[in-house]
Amino acid sequence: MKKSSAKNVDEYLAMLPPATKTTLEKVRKTIKAAAPKAEEVISYQVPCYKYNGPLVFFAAFPHHCSFFTVNKSIIETFKKELLPHKTSGTTIHFTPEKPLAATLIQKIVKLRIKQNEGRGLVKKKAAPAVKKIQTGKSPDAEKVKEYLQKLQPEVKKEIEAVRKIIKKRRSKTK
Repeated sequence: MKKSSAKNVDEYLAMLPPATKTTLEKVRKTIKAAAPKAEEVISYQVPCYKYNGPLVFFAAFPHHCSFFTVNKSIIETFKKELLPHKTSGTTIHFTPEKPLAATLIQKIVKLRIKQNEGRGLVKKKAAPAVKKIQTGKSPDAEKVKEYLQKLQPEVKKEIEAVRKIIKKRRSKTK
């Protein structure tokens, strides 16, 4: 498939050959059923589903389709069920003749939802501690200063340079 100019998933699917379109419409329907709260968008020029961050993507290519799981652990978790398909990194390759099973897509999407929800909880729990460190009102800020004093001068300079960059970027975003 040529580079996509689609602005939404309907447009993306409309550009595909009939067999590929039918296969990816089933993938789409399965994702939407497994993740009804997910936002459907075009990202990186392919269909993407987002819920507390990216969940999964799918795409059509001239000789195969791809299902992008976003997280490598998914491929490992479903290794046995994925044996009939080629995998690479976070990607599962399939064809209209040898499609991904809807039950497997559901399992992957539901696990991705749990992973993203867990990531969101970690961020929420960490937020107060991060805020304390940023304002310098944390006992950890003193520990950081003590640690920096013990470092070799070259290492200390590099860390201080990175800290300045971070502080500068923070001040721009406020």
